[in-house]
Amino acid sequence: MSIPATAKGSVIIPAMRYRNAPAAIDWLCRAFGFEQHLVVPGPDGTIAHAQLTFGNGMIMLGSARDDEFGRLMAVPPRRGPVTQSPYVIVADADAHYARAKAAGAEIVMDIKDEDYGGRGYSARDPEGHLWNFGTYDPWR
Repeated sequence: MSIPATAKGSVIIPAMRYRNAPAAIDWLCRAFGFEQHLVVPGPDGTIAHAQLTFGNGMIMLGSARDDEFGRLMAVPPRRGPVTQSPYVIVADADAHYARAKAAGAEIVMDIKDEDYGGRGYSARDPEGHLWNFGTYDPWR
């Protein structure tokens, strides 16, 4: 397998759906430090497609809807267990933690030093997606 020659950032990009995607985009940028790369509005105040970046990483998201992708698997969580959660490498876990907490993130695993190296924490966004942030960089 080869990586596309045009790939400039991460070649694995999580795709998520949100019940209120416009609010999620604002919150993810304010609380977790994502930046809007592309936002395509949909009908009735929805988001057809959005790309948010964090360093050289990216997530794609859109409004929850009853389409082929949504019926197959892309249903926003309902506060229960999830089967996936992104890990985002940050330069300063304590500063990121403080920012997320100040924005109202639900901290589900408090910040701590990890046995395998690095420092990190886990939080839920307002719609229940689980996020992990830490200084551990598996590429190093």
